[in-house]
Amino acid sequence: MSAESPVPNDPSDSLPVNPDSEPNQPSQTNAPFPVVGIAASAGGLEAFTELIRHLPTDTGMAFVLIQHLSPEHESLLSEILGRVTTMPVLQVQDQMQVEPNTVYVIPPNAQMTLVDGILRLAPRQKSKGKYLPADIFFESLATDRGNKAIAVVLSGMDGDGAEGVKAVKIAGGVTFAECDATAQFNSMPKTAVATGNVDFVLPPPAIARELSNLSRNPFLWQSEPLPLIQKLPPEPGDPLSRIFSLLRTTTGVDFTQYKPISLERRIQRRMLLYKLDSLAAYAQYLQTHRDEIQALYEEILIHVTSFFRDPHVFEKLKTQIFPTICQNKASDVPLRIWVAGCSTGEEVYSLAICLLEFFSDRATVPPIQIFATDISETAISKARTGLYLESQMEGVSPERKSRFFVPQAEGGYQISSTTRELCVFAHHNLCDDPPFSNLDLISCRNLLIYLSNSLQERIMALFHYSLNLTGYLVLGTAESVKAASNLFAPVDEACKIYARKLSLSNRLFAFTATSGRVPSLHNPQPLPENRSIPFDLAREVDQLIANRYMPLSVVVNEQMQILQMRKDLDLYLKLTPSTTELNLLSMAREGLATPLRTALYQAQTENVLVRQEDIQMEQGERFSNGDVSRTRLNVEVLPFRPALTNTLYFLVLFNPISPSTPVSNTFTSPATVENLEPADLARELVTLRQALSAATQRELSAQAHLQAVIQEQNQLNQNLRIANEEILSSNEELQSTNEELQTAKEEVQATNEELSTTNEELRSRNLQQNRDNSDLNNFIASINIPIVMLTNDLRIRRFTPSAQRLFNFIPTDIGRPFTDLHGNFEVSQLEPMILEVLETLNTKEQEIQTAAGYWYNIRIRPYRTTENQIDGVTMVLQDIDALKRYTTSLESARNYAETIIETVQIPLVVLDADLRVNAANRAFYQTFQVSEVETIQMLLFELGNGQWDIPELRSMLNGILAGELAVQHFEVNHDLEQIGHKNMLLNACKLHREDNTDMILLAILDVTERTARQQAEAASRAKDEFLSNLSHELRNPLTSLLAWVQLLRSRNCDEATVDRALEAVEQNGRLLNYLIEDILDASRITSGKLQLNSRPMDLSLLVQAALDSVNLSAVAKNIQLVSSLSEIAVLGDAERLQQVLRNLLSNAIKFTPAGGRIDITLSQVDNQAQIQVSDTGIGISADLLPHIFERFYQGDSSTTKTNQGLGLGLAIVRHLIELHGGTILAESPGEGQGTTLTVRLLLYVPPPTAPPIVEPTVETSLDASQNLPSLEGLQILVVDDLVDVLLPLQLMLEDYGAEVLTVTTARAALSALRESPNRYDVLISDLGLPEEDGYFLIQQVRSLNAAAGGQIPAIALTGHASKADDQRAIEAGFQMHIAKPCNLVQLGVIVADLAKRT
Repeated sequence: MSAESPVPNDPSDSLPVNPDSEPNQPSQTNAPFPVVGIAASAGGLEAFTELIRHLPTDTGMAFVLIQHLSPEHESLLSEILGRVTTMPVLQVQDQMQVEPNTVYVIPPNAQMTLVDGILRLAPRQKSKGKYLPADIFFESLATDRGNKAIAVVLSGMDGDGAEGVKAVKIAGGVTFAECDATAQFNSMPKTAVATGNVDFVLPPPAIARELSNLSRNPFLWQSEPLPLIQKLPPEPGDPLSRIFSLLRTTTGVDFTQYKPISLERRIQRRMLLYKLDSLAAYAQYLQTHRDEIQALYEEILIHVTSFFRDPHVFEKLKTQIFPTICQNKASDVPLRIWVAGCSTGEEVYSLAICLLEFFSDRATVPPIQIFATDISETAISKARTGLYLESQMEGVSPERKSRFFVPQAEGGYQISSTTRELCVFAHHNLCDDPPFSNLDLISCRNLLIYLSNSLQERIMALFHYSLNLTGYLVLGTAESVKAASNLFAPVDEACKIYARKLSLSNRLFAFTATSGRVPSLHNPQPLPENRSIPFDLAREVDQLIANRYMPLSVVVNEQMQILQMRKDLDLYLKLTPSTTELNLLSMAREGLATPLRTALYQAQTENVLVRQEDIQMEQGERFSNGDVSRTRLNVEVLPFRPALTNTLYFLVLFNPISPSTPVSNTFTSPATVENLEPADLARELVTLRQALSAATQRELSAQAHLQAVIQEQNQLNQNLRIANEEILSSNEELQSTNEELQTAKEEVQATNEELSTTNEELRSRNLQQNRDNSDLNNFIASINIPIVMLTNDLRIRRFTPSAQRLFNFIPTDIGRPFTDLHGNFEVSQLEPMILEVLETLNTKEQEIQTAAGYWYNIRIRPYRTTENQIDGVTMVLQDIDALKRYTTSLESARNYAETIIETVQIPLVVLDADLRVNAANRAFYQTFQVSEVETIQMLLFELGNGQWDIPELRSMLNGILAGELAVQHFEVNHDLEQIGHKNMLLNACKLHREDNTDMILLAILDVTERTARQQAEAASRAKDEFLSNLSHELRNPLTSLLAWVQLLRSRNCDEATVDRALEAVEQNGRLLNYLIEDILDASRITSGKLQLNSRPMDLSLLVQAALDSVNLSAVAKNIQLVSSLSEIAVLGDAERLQQVLRNLLSNAIKFTPAGGRIDITLSQVDNQAQIQVSDTGIGISADLLPHIFERFYQGDSSTTKTNQGLGLGLAIVRHLIELHGGTILAESPGEGQGTTLTVRLLLYVPPPTAPPIVEPTVETSLDASQNLPSLEGLQILVVDDLVDVLLPLQLMLEDYGAEVLTVTTARAALSALRESPNRYDVLISDLGLPEEDGYFLIQQVRSLNAAAGGQIPAIALTGHASKADDQRAIEAGFQMHIAKPCNLVQLGVIVADLAKRT
């Protein structure tokens, strides 16, 4: 066991956990059981495991583990610890109640506190930039459990836990830290130990044993504190009296004036550490263990202090108190402050920093003297160094750190020299030692609360004496001046700042010392037994006589320090301000110092009794006549050396001659001398001579003393000058040496760190190697695979148990040559393979068979060391006998299946999950004309230059892989590069193999011929239906034509009948023409010969012309045409767009009942021209809408249909619109609800040099009643092989006044032209003529000269009505091309135009 590091401290800062709480409040003792907080960081897992492993399971304690965990990862600590203990190990959840004999583990990313026995979790937060979960938990543990709190700090890399350990110790708990020998990282435990608040520094197993021992201590289980202290001071003979006596004799501090509760808490904690159950036992322990007296002393004086504690107090000092103090103070008068109970200096330096900040903006700064005193030598020593850890700097702002502190390389901060020079630290017992005086400010915070009321009153009076008239007193937040309200007035009650009142206080002390010197704390004298001394009357009488007749005296040593004083020496000595040093010469009053110094020097040099007589010294009192009161005395100095020591001491005796009287002169005045008798004069003369002799003697002694002092001072100055030069030289050398040592230190430190790291790595590697060896041995012992390891010279290095059985090895075969052994294999077969592997360093694998026919797969690979060196081979044998036999049977089955697959005539292909070809049968290669080499392991979509990259196929295969089990009869039509267009039916299913890979079996059935046959049959049926419909549509008008012709021939009809017959003939002729035109357009569309003559146009004019052309039909059915047209320009073929519009409007009129309405709108929508034709007609059912634009499709193709037609109109319309780059859409709510057809065409955006928009030319119907240009006198030659065509033409032209010659052949026409050159004005010829056609005719005509009629205007009137025919006719030489049948009136207009008769 290791006792705690001493924690010396002045009572000034011995505070409970809450520094502002009253100290007489009892610590928490009613907790049902102790709770042990265990904290660790890096390297803590091993420490946790060792500690928990060695803990008994019945301690009755709860164990809470605090570890720095990564917030991103789950903690496995509870699972790991659960393997080493039978106690429940739980990861903490919020609001979890702690139970004894249970281990609790903090979860990641949380901070934890203990409140009323319940563990509370909160998100972890940084404190001063760090996560400190251990400090937070320990502080809550101290508050909740009091003296039943136990804190353990294990391995870690920061200082977390140090402040928490202090809180636990202050609360009366027990603290542990892991020792350096076992801590992997000692920063956490080392920082905790450095605070001086750790009771035990042990390895984890020893900590577990101490915890077990503590669990059996009755003090830890008391629900109420044991009444150790009944009253103070204790009765003589009481164990507590013995304890106080030991403390007083050893330390010089009388603790009987302290409050009992604080003493009781500390004594009880020490008894708990040493497992003592009574105060008498502890008193006996103190007598036999002297170190424990010092430890108890330090325990009582625990420090709780910090920088800028209660910041508002320091702020009040800066803003109000310091300005008041400096207001009327001269610049050369020092500002004096006393910090009583300064502890380790944090408050002293805080005051110094505030003063420096206060004076930072002032021109003049007075001298500053800050006296800091404490009863603890250790605390004073630490305060003098001014070194503080990072954790102790919590109250210091970054600005103050950088200004007033110097960072240290080894960590922590040191107060700057400027601040340090303001502070004077001294050991001082506030209860017994003289105080400082003439002070401006006294700070005594949280000291008085630990002292008895009587001692508090005495100290308050002492403070009142020490302060100047305008001084201030600062107390702790739990203290007040109620007991001394007559001495101090409150300035700020909240900050506990008080001002000195101008009241008088009783004299606090006379400068008398104790009868004996207090022994040194570090060299304690033997302790006397505490015996009762019997009453001695004679001794008491002697003491009374000595006190009555004993002269005033003082004992000093060679340094003139006062060791003893007897009686009141206040008339001769006075306390020197600003110091507590008791130097006799410094304290001697005026007039006494010089004789006293002379006598002491003479006694020291001559070692004889020296007597100085009739010394006169001013007493300080003046009478009314101006005389001064003087004191006369004799001084004797007696040097002596005690028998037991060689030290020289001086006894100084002060013998007053007579009481001081107010005299102006000691001798008789001249006036009085004249009246004296001779005898009186003689006596006066003798007296004067004696006084003169004494004065002369004193003067000679003083001169000798002064001369000796001067010589001694000169010698000392010379020595100092020499020493100073030597010091300067040595300082330079030391500086150089220091730099070298610093460099060497850094190098050694770096080397040490490297060695530590290396040692840690080696230890870790050794542990890892041991684990690896254990793992390897267990692995080899448990593996069921024959493995043999050989050296480079083919000697056996190691083998597995399976290899031992296979090769018939025995343990002693290790190290023997492998070729010397004979097992189940022919070793001669293996040796060449092994040598080849050693030579090539390549792994070799081969199947071998035992003599019994058993199959193994042997793999031989080089044996590589960790340095990648080849040191033999490793042979691994795998039992493949069953696999071999299974493979043989599987091969047979596979061959059988492949034979079947190869004979199947349906192409089959197997694809893997990446859609690569894994296998295919012969039918696949033959059908699609690809080879196996260019197929296997190729992506299906890359076969044959991507000919299988069919979107439908890709989608279908991906769907199968995604989860569909099978696809049946998936039809694909595609043009394959090798074999042309194919129509295929695909059947596919997913195959799940044993290795968890998915495959696809794809069967491809070529149904191209079957599909073609079906399509041909469908086309034949469609053709038959079309021909049937065409026959019907053609026969109806032909029947009407023939019927009317027969009727006109068979009977004489009246004029009305004839008109009706002619009208019917004309109407049916036009119907036949429309049917023929539709058939021709459909043919042109199918053959791709339909072409457009596009030009920019105003679409509104075209729509309006179409409306005009159907207006009569609408009026006939009483149908209302409503139009809304906007001027919109498009690029298109006016004739074809007119055809589209007439078709749409004609259909709307056809299918709209009488009295209906048709709306036509032309507008711009989304940068397109939109034409909408909406009617209130019969509508279209939803199942017919998708088909209305198909060729030969009619909604009603039955024999009962009411509307005629071939089903080509809308198909032609759709194609014409698409040729223009537009779209057409049909919409209908349903039958009987009308139809809307929407056409959208691209807008015309004219380029910069675009041709002007022209109005479209529109055909107009002409009749005979219209005024036509006159053909009178024109000679017209008409050529046609059909007389039925020639006659109407001739009659019509003649009716218009022309002379017409008709011929039936091209030759006849040429003959007519040659016979009468320039006779004919116009030539009209058919193109399809017998023998020579119209093209031949026009070529011959154009070959003639102009005089012979070669420039005659020519019209091609023919049944060849395509655009190509039109263009060919124009190119051949015709001026016009007119398709049959034609409007004879329009033909007359064209003839007149060509003949220039317009």
